[in-house]
Amino acid sequence: MHRDRIRVRAAAAAILLAPLAACSSGTSPASGDAKAADDRPVTLSVTPKGRQAAAGEPVKVTATGGTLTSVTVTDAKGRRLSGKLGSGGTAWTSDRKAAPGTAYQVTAATRTKGGTAGTAKASFATADADKVNKVDWRPGAGASVGIAQPISLVFDRPVKNRAEVEKQLKITTSSKTEGAWGWMRDWSGKDRVDWRPRTYWKPGTKVTLNAELNGTDSGSDGGWFIRDYTTAFTIGAAQTVKVDLDNHQLALQRDGETVRRIPVSGGTPGGDKRSWRGTAVLMAKEGTINMNSETVGLGNAYDKMVDYSMRLTWSGMYAHAAPWNSAYFGNANRSSGCIGMSDSDAAWLYGQVRPGDPFEIKGGETKGTVAPENGFGEWNLSWEEWRSKSALR
Repeated sequence: MHRDRIRVRAAAAAILLAPLAACSSGTSPASGDAKAADDRPVTLSVTPKGRQAAAGEPVKVTATGGTLTSVTVTDAKGRRLSGKLGSGGTAWTSDRKAAPGTAYQVTAATRTKGGTAGTAKASFATADADKVNKVDWRPGAGASVGIAQPISLVFDRPVKNRAEVEKQLKITTSSKTEGAWGWMRDWSGKDRVDWRPRTYWKPGTKVTLNAELNGTDSGSDGGWFIRDYTTAFTIGAAQTVKVDLDNHQLALQRDGETVRRIPVSGGTPGGDKRSWRGTAVLMAKEGTINMNSETVGLGNAYDKMVDYSMRLTWSGMYAHAAPWNSAYFGNANRSSGCIGMSDSDAAWLYGQVRPGDPFEIKGGETKGTVAPENGFGEWNLSWEEWRSKSALR
């Protein structure tokens, strides 16, 4: 009897233990499956995508099944698009936009949920631009210029998206110079944007322009920019040319001191031959050139070779040698609009000045103030007037 009880108890214990053993044995495969899932390779989703993707948008890389530790996006020439990872580490966005007509390779360093490091790759290409916009700029790289020299960009095609373009224009100066961009229609009829300091540059300032335009759409009829532009230059000595047309005198000042006074003859009063007043910036030293009155709307008044020509406006005002007018130097204005002086004085002044030097011109008998687009006349606007010409205001 006692032995039968023992057998019953043993059988009952075996029945109770059986389901417990079944539950325990089922746990190990489930745990293994989860670990395997955590170590599956990370997959990438990239936009733009395809082989004819639209340009003009940032590149976005998203990870599924893990995180991104770094992302490199390069074009066929090895140029990289910089970018930033999001806070969760699952998304990366480029700082710059994808440019048209460009193939990109995306390489991402990844980490699975289980902690395993890996690499994932993708690629895409953008469609070619239907229209391309280009830029001509001043001053040139490596130039030493005067204290009034603006940075000036003239565009081949119209710029409707002015704010988008202006955002891509980066100015760096060694003296933390305050300045602003201003838009205008150039004398040539093209769209133009200039960067002018609030006041004249500090001598010795080093200036760099990085126009990061590649991948920017300039708008309808303008087309895409397909490259970046850069220039670096230095500000030279503090020189100003003071021109008093009422007293028929010119004075070169350097660091606030008058270096030399020169008798001159300005534009003839009473008509279209009058000179401009205000601040005109020396645009270029053009040497000996042919001056033809028909090119500036003065009929057949003159057609001659002129020495030591210093261009001040697009409309044709120069400072130059004018020996044929010698009887009027210092006592009367009898030129066709330019500021004339003797051969020797012109030769001396030509050797002293540099592009970017301001000519500050005053006089009662003039035809008005130099306009911003007529050369570099932006200095004739107040600071607030100039700032209002920015597309980002």
